[in-house]
Amino acid sequence: MPRVSPKRRLTAGAALVVAALVTTTACGGGDDDNGGGKGAGYNAALNKVANPSKKAGGTLRMVGKQDLDSADPQRAYYGMSWDFMRFYTRQLVSYDTKPGKAGTKLVPDLAESTAKISKDGKTYTYKLRDGVTWEDGSPLTSKDVKYGIERLWATDTITGGPGYIRQTLDPKGEYKGPYKDTSKDKLGLKAIETPDDKTIVFKLPKRNGDFEQFLAMPAGSPVKAAKDTKAKYTSRPFSSGPYKFQSYKPGKKIVLVRNDKWKKDSDPIRPALPDKVDVTISANLEENDKRLMSGDYDVDLNGTGMTQSGRVTAVQKHKANVDNMHTSFVRYVALIHTAKPFDNVHCRKAVFYGTDFAGLQQTRGGKLAAGDIANSTLPKAVPGSSDYDPYGVLERKGKPDIAKAKDELKQCGKPGGFSAKLTARNNNPGEVDTAEALQAQLKKVGINVSVEQLDGADSASITGSPSVVKKRGYSMQMSGWGPDFPTGQGYAQPLFDSRFLVENGNYNESQIKDKKIDAMFDDAIAQTDLNKAAEIYKKIDKRILDQADWMPFLYEKNITWRGERLTNAYMSDAYNGRYDYVSLGVNDKK
Repeated sequence: MPRVSPKRRLTAGAALVVAALVTTTACGGGDDDNGGGKGAGYNAALNKVANPSKKAGGTLRMVGKQDLDSADPQRAYYGMSWDFMRFYTRQLVSYDTKPGKAGTKLVPDLAESTAKISKDGKTYTYKLRDGVTWEDGSPLTSKDVKYGIERLWATDTITGGPGYIRQTLDPKGEYKGPYKDTSKDKLGLKAIETPDDKTIVFKLPKRNGDFEQFLAMPAGSPVKAAKDTKAKYTSRPFSSGPYKFQSYKPGKKIVLVRNDKWKKDSDPIRPALPDKVDVTISANLEENDKRLMSGDYDVDLNGTGMTQSGRVTAVQKHKANVDNMHTSFVRYVALIHTAKPFDNVHCRKAVFYGTDFAGLQQTRGGKLAAGDIANSTLPKAVPGSSDYDPYGVLERKGKPDIAKAKDELKQCGKPGGFSAKLTARNNNPGEVDTAEALQAQLKKVGINVSVEQLDGADSASITGSPSVVKKRGYSMQMSGWGPDFPTGQGYAQPLFDSRFLVENGNYNESQIKDKKIDAMFDDAIAQTDLNKAAEIYKKIDKRILDQADWMPFLYEKNITWRGERLTNAYMSDAYNGRYDYVSLGVNDKK
């Protein structure tokens, strides 16, 4: 018998997952099916709460294939890190502890209410709650919030985190951060005022309707200046939340225990049910899945879904412990405008019509394991996503329209087709397989695609560098993208705004230079009415699709294990389809 190639093995595993899910659903299993295990039921945590409970106690046991990118709230950028930080950081406002899309609503956290915003939309004022403290019992003040945020300006020391707050409050980069601050109290950032210990005021140079979204990130967390160890803060952050660090061994172990100075009546968000949170970091993905299914661990820290073999076993034998999570990630192909013949809109449209979206979906594992076919550039959780489908992708159930593809080729002056070079990351599961599937599909209409595999770690310097892209002759890039926060700005601006087109770390991979799109972003961002902003993002989405600038093909899903001991488990759209970790509890009797 010939040896099965890794690619064939991947495809076979995906097919088994699909077959298993389809079979169990067809045989009477629905969203509440409890067959094949002792859990709360298939998809029990999808848009609802699985095993609701107020029972406190026990140890929540997590396992992750990789560590937090940083435990320092101002330096973290991984979504799972932001989710985990809810245990030990607080912000003025945060996301609601509710399932699904309801979890994207901003609610008061340290503050008594969401911002009091001035009529001109440039001044945001907050009053802190009574009784908020640090883990040593000292009062948490508005000055602590300001100081924590000021750390974002110390870019030579506090590296890696998001720059939204810094760019919004100080677009000219005049402040140098607290470590170079010459004022006595190190609180010299003029854009933030603290008239008393309970009041904090933000002065924006220009309106930004997403400003509270920025403050809800861990980057908006307070830091007590006396406990700030600068670059070393990541090894032992000082807690303002219900848990504090007992120990942290990077790349190996994180242990959080109760912060006995935290007061529940000062925190309307965090139920703080477990006594301890114990995290093991292990790069052995298949072993992690086995130990999750055996009950050694309760939940996956990274929340990116199970391995191929883990998915098959989980679905076939333990379906009641499985959630088919929709994420806020979109899988896409960027069509690069500077690469001929993609400077012609009809050549780009030929790719849309020649693509078998259903085939790409199947290659990645089918509808349940990989996700729904995408029509919009925006994920469904982002206001502005719509049913607009100018190429009839959904109407054709994802199948190609060969006749229209060939007609577009004629209109772009390439009736016999053309050649293109597509990049795919060989360490991103399924991406090379998907690229090769697209290669075979487009060949049927005369577009001859060569696939070049790259290490995803090199993305910033290769596919993220327009000059390198041009030098290597790339004309298409396959990738995936999720929002920093659930708005059009948080998702789409780096992808489509020409002002985000940079020489290194570029994400405007299609190299779109459209002043009308740039102006629409400015209009949307200036809106404090989120519904009005969403209507503008719909127009951006329509323009991108009409011009065939960027081709979405999947709204990503994954198969996630929900431990039998877990209580209060629900998927949150605010955290890209992960469980909201801060709400989880455990039932030690199971």
